Formats: sequence, structure tokens, C-alpha cells
Amino acid sequence: MTDRTVLVAGVGNIFLGDDGFGVETVRRLSAHPLPAGVEVVDVGVRGVDLAYRLLDGYRTAVLVDATCRGGAPGTVYLIEADVGQPLEVPVLDGHRMGPDAVLALLATLAAGTGGEPPGRVLVVGCEPASLEEGIGLSEPVAAAVEEAVRVVLRAVDEAAQPEKETTPC
Repeated sequence: MTDRTVLVAGVGNIFLGDDGFGVETVRRLSAHPLPAGVEVVDVGVRGVDLAYRLLDGYRTAVLVDATCRGGAPGTVYLIEADVGQPLEVPVLDGHRMGPDAVLALLATLAAGTGGEPPGRVLVVGCEPASLEEGIGLSEPVAAAVEEAVRVVLRAVDEAAQPEKETTPC
């Protein structure tokens, strides 16, 4: 268990164009002051590492990644992931474990390790223009990074608020 309440994880492969969106966003996020209890990490393509980090007792996790949802390139999404639903467990491939595969493994890993997954998982995604080999973000995705930083900061501020205690009447 940890006293950290929020994990922000940048996910993606910087060698596949816009797939480096999550990594660049958390790099820029590191220039901003963050509330106590917030940890920001660049997990890149280390999906297994991310899966185990998510079991460290964080209340909230914010995953930042390129997310194909059919919108215009550069569109930023805020998605609430449903970690309570069992998903089909993906084939373990240490090089291709995106947030969906990581989340699918959480229940299995939690049962095997006794770890505690976050109560809430948000994904801040950006519609990519290109996932082809090459370093650097496309123009619309690069322009969306600052918006994504603002979305992450709002989510972190909300998640880092102390839980309100309820008292019986």
C-alpha cells in the first residue's frame, strides 16, 4: 500500500510516430506543480511494469496514450475505464501491451499478488494521425499535447482531493 493517491502514466512507443503521445504528454506534465500524492511516470512500452504499478494501492490511475476512436487526428478524449468488468485476458506480449491489455490483466494479477488495483482508471487519449515508424508527433497530435496536459491536471486535481468522510446521523 502506498500514500500516493494518483498514478499518471504515459504509455506509448516514441518510435511509432503519434504513439509517442502519452510519453510526450507526461514529459510536459512534469513541468507543472502537482498535488501531494501524485506520481507521474513514463512507462513507454513497459506494459507489464504498468500492470504491477497499478496494484500499488493508488485510488486513481490516469493513463495517457494514443487512442484510435475514429475522430479527427488530434482529438483529445477523456475515457473512464471500467476496471470492475472481467475482460478477455490477452496473450502476454511485453512489446504490445497497451492500456486495454494491462487493464484486462489486473484482476488476475491482483488475485495472484494480493495487490490492490485503483478504484478509478481514466484514459486521456488522443486520436493519432500516423502510427508508422518514425520519431516525432504529427502536427495535429503535437498541437493536442497542451490540451491533454490540461485534461490530466484537472483529473489529477479532482482525484487528489481528500476523500470526504461520512458520519452517521
